[in-house]
Amino acid sequence: MVTITDIGTLITRDPNFRGGCPIIAGTGTSVRRIAALYKQGYNAEEIAADKNHLTIAQVYAAITYYHANREEIDTDLAEEQAEYERLAALHKAAT
Repeated sequence: MVTITDIGTLITRDPNFRGGCPIIAGTGTSVRRIAALYKQGYNAEEIAADKNHLTIAQVYAAITYYHANREEIDTDLAEEQAEYERLAALHKAAT
């Protein structure tokens, strides 16, 4: 018998976990993290090989979510980068 996976179940949000950001169901891996790797030029197979706790279907679901919600994820990535730069500047000023 063939098992059918409802792809809508592969990405979830929980307001009590990671601030409600979209994550791959059953993992702590955010769509944002997969999207960042994808934007760096990694393909789904390379990401799945590196993140061996994820299936290729989960990685493709995250990439699909990214493409369907690009503005949301790109905004999250830009905010994460800005916070990193702010903290790096504080650290540099403290040394």
